Amino acid sequence: MLELLSNRRSIRKFTDQAVSDEHLEKLLMAGLLAPSSKDTRPVELVAVRDKAVIAALADCRDSGTMPLRTAPLVLAVVADTDKSDVWVENASIVAILVQLEVERLGLGSTWVQMRLRTNGAASAEAEVRKTLGIPGHYGVLCLVAIGHKDEVKKPRELDASDWARTHRDYF
Repeated sequence: MLELLSNRRSIRKFTDQAVSDEHLEKLLMAGLLAPSSKDTRPVELVAVRDKAVIAALADCRDSGTMPLRTAPLVLAVVADTDKSDVWVENASIVAILVQLEVERLGLGSTWVQMRLRTNGAASAEAEVRKTLGIPGHYGVLCLVAIGHKDEVKKPRELDASDWARTHRDYF
C-alpha cells in the first residue's frame, strides 16, 4: 500500500487511448466499496466518456480544468445531501479510493475540485449539475480525470519536513 501511495501522483496529461470497459468497471467497484458514515452510501458516480460532454465539464469552472482537456474518462463524484450531513467526507473517501485503483491499474488521474469553485458568478457545482442532469439536492465534490499517462512523475518521497507534521500522544 505504501508503494501505491508513493507512486500515485496527479497526472494532468493523458494519451488518446481509451480506458477499457474492464478498467472502468473496476474503478466504479472501488467507489461502490468505499465506507460511508452510518453506511448511508450517499455517493454516486457519473462516468463520462463522451468528448463533447467532457469539454462542457471543463467549462464548468473558471480555471484548473486542463486535465479534463485530454482525459478520455471523467468520473463525477456526487452525493445525495438528503442522505448524509457528511457527504463531503463520504465523497472524498470515494474519490481517493478510485484514484488509488486508477494507480493500481497503471492509469493516471487527477482530482478537479468543483465544490466551492466558480464559473464567473455561477457555482461550478451548479454548472456540473446542469451539464450532467444531476438533481439539485446532490452535492458535486469533484471530477476525477482518468486516462493513460502522458507524463512521468517521480514517486513521492518522505523527508524531514513531512515527518515534522506527525505528533505522538500530544500535538
